[in-house]
Amino acid sequence: MSPVVSASMSLLSASLRSVDGTWKVRTVDPSTVGRLAGALGVSPVTARCLAARGIDEADQARSYLTPRLGHLRRPSGLAGLPDAVARLADAIRAGQRIGVFGDYDVDGVTTAALMTTYLRQLGASVVPRVARRDAGYGFGCADADFFAGSGCKLVITGDCGTSDIDAIERAVEREMDVIVVDHHTVPSHDQHHPALALVNPFRPDSTFPFRDMASVGLSFYLMAALRTELRNSNFFATRPDPDLRELLDLVALGTVADLVPLRGENRILTAAGLGWLSRRLRPGVSALLQVAGVAPDRRVDERTIGWKLAPRLNAPGRMGDAEPALALLLAPDHSAAAQWAERLEHENEERRAAQITVLEQALEMLGESDPGPAVVVAGQGWPSGVTGIVAAKLVEMWQRPAFVIAIDPERGSGRGSGRSWGGINLYDVLHDCSELLERFGGHAGAGGLTVRSNQVDELRQAIQQAVASRADGIATVSGWLDAEVALADVDIRLCRELGSLAPFGRGNEEPLLICRGIRVRKSQRVGDGSHLKLEVEDQHGATRWGIAFGLGEKDPGSGAMIDAAFAPTLNVWRGQSRVELEIRHLDARRDQAAVYS
Repeated sequence: MSPVVSASMSLLSASLRSVDGTWKVRTVDPSTVGRLAGALGVSPVTARCLAARGIDEADQARSYLTPRLGHLRRPSGLAGLPDAVARLADAIRAGQRIGVFGDYDVDGVTTAALMTTYLRQLGASVVPRVARRDAGYGFGCADADFFAGSGCKLVITGDCGTSDIDAIERAVEREMDVIVVDHHTVPSHDQHHPALALVNPFRPDSTFPFRDMASVGLSFYLMAALRTELRNSNFFATRPDPDLRELLDLVALGTVADLVPLRGENRILTAAGLGWLSRRLRPGVSALLQVAGVAPDRRVDERTIGWKLAPRLNAPGRMGDAEPALALLLAPDHSAAAQWAERLEHENEERRAAQITVLEQALEMLGESDPGPAVVVAGQGWPSGVTGIVAAKLVEMWQRPAFVIAIDPERGSGRGSGRSWGGINLYDVLHDCSELLERFGGHAGAGGLTVRSNQVDELRQAIQQAVASRADGIATVSGWLDAEVALADVDIRLCRELGSLAPFGRGNEEPLLICRGIRVRKSQRVGDGSHLKLEVEDQHGATRWGIAFGLGEKDPGSGAMIDAAFAPTLNVWRGQSRVELEIRHLDARRDQAAVYS
């Protein structure tokens, strides 16, 4: 590890706030906790975690703990859906060639793979295509020309299209209808959208109660509505009716990778999709899990997606062309899938090396001075594909919004990505700076931009001002804890109960508990020294083992008294389960005089 990256890890550790400072235990109604614990037969800690998530009725909790596809709400009021379904059904009946286009990230690629797979199962002739990063964001005029030259009469764009007005107008000029399936913010102008159908829950006239689906979830809804339309017209009287549930593995991949809130429809779809992922029926998924080193008998969960699958699926698009990721997901057999999986593994190594280089250079630019309300860095020659990852790292380190801009000196422009923190809406920030931008888009949590090179300094000042103007009134709490517990409370039963709150992610964070005044019996820095393995004991003699990733430099030493915030986990080895604490934050206590027997 380079000195700069090592220093960055120290900065990250230093940025973690004290559990007695800006980390707070959630306040919940004790009567609600008691009622839920009694009705559900769960521990008070589990009931408290449910109440902290706004789940205060027993029936609501039962549905939450056992999410089922039957709990999905019908897409009534989802603007654009009826027109999209009607046009798709007509195209299939008439045997028209259909173009499917996805953006270059995991959501875009899985959206394209899902629609291509299902439409082909219906007998349609489909031409799939995904964006190239060097061609810019989203659906472009060159893509419209490609589909027209391929004989398409209908094009569906996924995870893009809402802001791609020029390209869609080009498609219409070339006598193609366009359906847009997207979840990015709809611009607030009154311009008529040229697409035949804009399926986007953020349309002002959309009344569907859940707006936070990724594009892959919206595409699943579109295909389900299409199936209903075709069933009603007896389309399947003479042909098989494909099982839509087999597409849920793609929905889980795109939903988790896109970091949309894992609540409502997203949580239901992801929970079902993880089950299908774990069955490894799709050759591309099976091959990718193998090259990622995931054991064949290991269940695929949201962490597997976030740490193993999503980075590899994202890598080709980050380095230039996302086509290999789409080819992997559409691979017809394990032999073809294995070749594409190896390609993704190689590109992921290249992505990792580029990310480290850009992070090092960004940290050198920032130095140790306060970067202001937002972190904004720009560098020549940086690969634009890693700007989002580096921005996310800077958010972790500085705990404020961050923008990373890759300058292309030949074009005289920079393309950048931003990640939010503290409730700041990044789309609104970019909108405030729109006069300095050639193009921008995104949503509250993340955004992309294009800016002229000679306006980067001016843009930095504008972003700082826009973020500062929104910082007033934003809570300064770094994170929330769900409950204070004794070590003895953290047993196998509690781990299993809290595990039923999964899948975890933004909007449904993993429960964090805190134990105060516990003694470190043993401590050891492990791995490359950046991690910490601990055995801790409370004043009643209860002991537990814990692992603290990235906190090696905060080793309090044997005998120290600490407060520890952690997620309880089960470590299963050779059929035996052991409770472990995945320690996220720890603080050495000043009052070291507690008495232990």
